[in-house]
Amino acid sequence: MLQEDSIIVKTIPARPQTPYQVLRLLPKDATPAQQDSAIQAWFKPGDIHYSNQPDTLHLPGESIPRDLKEVNLPQYYRENYFSKDSLYHPELEGGRPGIAGDPIPYTIQNDHFVTSILLLCFLVFTYASAKILPFITKQVKGFFNPLKAEELTVETGAELRIQLFFVFIVSLLYAILFYFYATHYIANTFILESNYALMAFYWGACICYFSIRAALYSLVNNVFFTNKKNLQFLGNLLFITAFEIVLIFPLVLLLAYFHFSIENAIVYTALALIFVKSLTFYKAYTIFFKQKEFFLQIILYFCALEMTPLGLLWSSLVAITNILKINF
Repeated sequence: MLQEDSIIVKTIPARPQTPYQVLRLLPKDATPAQQDSAIQAWFKPGDIHYSNQPDTLHLPGESIPRDLKEVNLPQYYRENYFSKDSLYHPELEGGRPGIAGDPIPYTIQNDHFVTSILLLCFLVFTYASAKILPFITKQVKGFFNPLKAEELTVETGAELRIQLFFVFIVSLLYAILFYFYATHYIANTFILESNYALMAFYWGACICYFSIRAALYSLVNNVFFTNKKNLQFLGNLLFITAFEIVLIFPLVLLLAYFHFSIENAIVYTALALIFVKSLTFYKAYTIFFKQKEFFLQIILYFCALEMTPLGLLWSSLVAITNILKINF
């Protein structure tokens, strides 16, 4: 007698109708991610299309029910005592909670932009000075030698461009120095939005000073002296001005990053200016007035073309500061 093995066959619909039926198709060790993927593969959500026909299936005696697509709230829900509070309106800025503290005052020490500019100026000055080192050595050796005075002129266009770029750096350093003076003695709040704009005004004034001074020297010297001597003096003047960086740059670093006293900085700047003007006076005397009988001419010449523009620069910087400061 043959016994047939009973085979249990599970009846599974051709397409699962419920998530439970989908899960029964999977092995028992299926992970939750596999189960979720299988359910999403079998069931695709479709768009909901609401009927545009009026709803007539409501209780007798009751009004027509409100449309589910209407989201308007009654007036007494939309307006209350706290309706305009910023906490109920995330799209509005509600300000910062608590009491505002005193803002941190601006300092160049914490200004990464100005620090980067000073570092860049130092690197460029070092590199450019190395490029024209023979010219600098020649100028320094023959500066106090009257026999080589005629050779102390700018030789190439590259040397001229480098020295002119040094003058722009010197103007920037003087602008930063006056910024320290103005914020310490005149005012520390201005109508400008940024301290960079104030420094830019000072920088522009210093550039104008050096440009006007060179133009005055060129105009007057071409009238009273030969063109050769004029070019010789302008070359020496450009060299002296360009290498004021050596005197001014360490002072700017001390004021910005080492809390150097502003009073001592004023004394140092005055001594540096006296030294630079003495060199300029010496070159003007040896080039133009050494053979002259009257010493008074060099005094008038120097005061008119060197000290007067310097006084105008100082007056302009103070006037710019007084115009831009905030008067309380």
